[in-house]
Amino acid sequence: MTWTRPIAPVALALAVALMHLWLGATVDAARLFDLLTGAAPETFDDIRVTQSVLPRIAMGLIVGAALGLAGSLFQQLTGNRLASPLTLGASSGAWLAMVIATFLAPAFAASSREWISLAGATGAFGLVVAIAGLRGLMGLKAVLAGMAVNLLLGAVAGAIVLMQSPYFGHLFVWGAGDLGQSGWGATLWAAPRLGLAAAGAFCCVRILTLLRSGAGGAEARGLALTPWLTMIAALALFLTAVSVATVGMIGFIGLLAPTVARSCGARRPASELAASAFCGAALLSAADMIAVGASVTLRDMVPTGAAAALAGAPALVLLMRRRLGAADHAQLDMPEGPAGLRLRTLTGLGLLMAAALLLAICVGQGDAGWRLAWPEGVTWSFRWPRILGAAGAGGAMALSGVVLQRVIRNPLASPYILGMSSGATFALVLTALVSGTSIYAAGAPIALLGSGIVLAILLLLVRRHANAPMIVALVGISLGALLDALVKIALAAGTADSFAILGWLGGSTYRVSGNAALTLMMLALVATAATFVARRWLTLIASGDAVAAARGLAVVRIRTACLCLAASLAAGVTAMMGPVAFVGLVAPHAATMLGARTAGAQVLSAVWLGAALMILSDWLGRTLIYPMQLPAGTIAACVGGTYFILLLVRQRTRRNGRMSGL
Repeated sequence: MTWTRPIAPVALALAVALMHLWLGATVDAARLFDLLTGAAPETFDDIRVTQSVLPRIAMGLIVGAALGLAGSLFQQLTGNRLASPLTLGASSGAWLAMVIATFLAPAFAASSREWISLAGATGAFGLVVAIAGLRGLMGLKAVLAGMAVNLLLGAVAGAIVLMQSPYFGHLFVWGAGDLGQSGWGATLWAAPRLGLAAAGAFCCVRILTLLRSGAGGAEARGLALTPWLTMIAALALFLTAVSVATVGMIGFIGLLAPTVARSCGARRPASELAASAFCGAALLSAADMIAVGASVTLRDMVPTGAAAALAGAPALVLLMRRRLGAADHAQLDMPEGPAGLRLRTLTGLGLLMAAALLLAICVGQGDAGWRLAWPEGVTWSFRWPRILGAAGAGGAMALSGVVLQRVIRNPLASPYILGMSSGATFALVLTALVSGTSIYAAGAPIALLGSGIVLAILLLLVRRHANAPMIVALVGISLGALLDALVKIALAAGTADSFAILGWLGGSTYRVSGNAALTLMMLALVATAATFVARRWLTLIASGDAVAAARGLAVVRIRTACLCLAASLAAGVTAMMGPVAFVGLVAPHAATMLGARTAGAQVLSAVWLGAALMILSDWLGRTLIYPMQLPAGTIAACVGGTYFILLLVRQRTRRNGRMSGL
């Protein structure tokens, strides 16, 4: 760095902190100076400055510095400039561990939060390493694995929060990242722990320098790789864990801070660590300043983590588009399976649906325990709309996934992973909160508008990368993260409407009426019939544009029609029962593994499987923790998220098998 550049991150952090203080303080400059120099507070405004504004600014600086430092450690350790606590899953793991501990043992969670958080962060990071492999940490595979872990752990945490909502409503706000303080207690708790970990990070500068010559070069100079790599990773995870335990989930700071530091000229390990810490402090303070200003304007609390995601998610997309290697464009294969559907497979599918319907209709829990009986009149009037609505939603989302995977020619395509469900969700939530109407009355056209806009943006962003599967998935997940941040901002007020919407976000059948259930089922049946009739289009367009055009297919027109159908199905389901995650990914893959290789067979089998999955998910949500209930979409998300991770593990195993056979 030139002599002017080293002070840029320091000056930036100082300038942002002073601006935050100036805008947040409600006293004049002279009184503010007196308070900063030790004068005793006398008025309410004085107390607010000393016990709320100053601790909040201090917390933003130390947590921002910790996240920036953790991001730099991860990036220098892996050689991957997209590595960060968020993209490697550590933040989500820490948050889930804290949610579980708060649910099971609140006193223990309060007294040992840093260790609970560290255990969760370590477990999630270990899962990402297992999925991507040590070599995979250097590319987009690690980021895709980390975001997949984020989706799964987020679904599990959401299920736990919903079990206690509205009593656990504060966990929703905390999960969105909240820097609000009511004294110096939390700041004084976090500062020494983060400071000790930061000191340990700077003690590893020589090791990081040796690692820049590669693992072989470092070992040739006498470095014992395993213990030192473990120590550096542990320091980064501890910085992440303490940050999450203190202020909740705040993503993207650890990704952006090292990038800004390098743009300021930081090239050596020591200078990059220091500059990343100051840049992280500046970025989080700036995000918090924006959140505070938005809270005043909107008259509702805006979480700092959500404000950070508004800038971080687009930045992640831009960084991904610049950091592409040949392996990142590799095509992913559909799961293997028989060449066709066999009689026993068809019989099994029939038995699966029969079992799902039998459980959903006749098996349930009551005050007297488990019961097997045909439901009585009142019970039946509540139960059949849920079963029919779940079946229609599952079938529609599965069909949407089949169409997307064949038209985009990407086995990772689904309404949820591509961000279409998030677009519909944001449009519906915004409409409901602005207009004051029920989320269930916002309407399918609004959902279709949101879903269609996100799909158009996604296809525009990935067009030059030839729809490479990992690029499409990562951009879609990033767009979903951006929209989820906007939803969190909209819901952070914690009103009664917000809690009702929070339950709807799980994909609930609680309030699906008979008419809505019939509509969902008709939507799924009509769309399935139309797609089956047009199965030749799906076959040709999946073979490539050149082949399809040579067979007389109007490629552009047919692709547009298919994408509109997929968006309409996702929007219709989201409008009537909330977002349903992963069914559009799992059902088409399961159908293929059972032997449904042709377009027509895959359409029918996937719709059947999607309906059965949602019926079973609704039954499990209704009976697992009786008398409380979980949304069917949340159960399906946990199942589908697990499958998504297993799919990535399978792809890595197959790739390693091919390489070992060469």
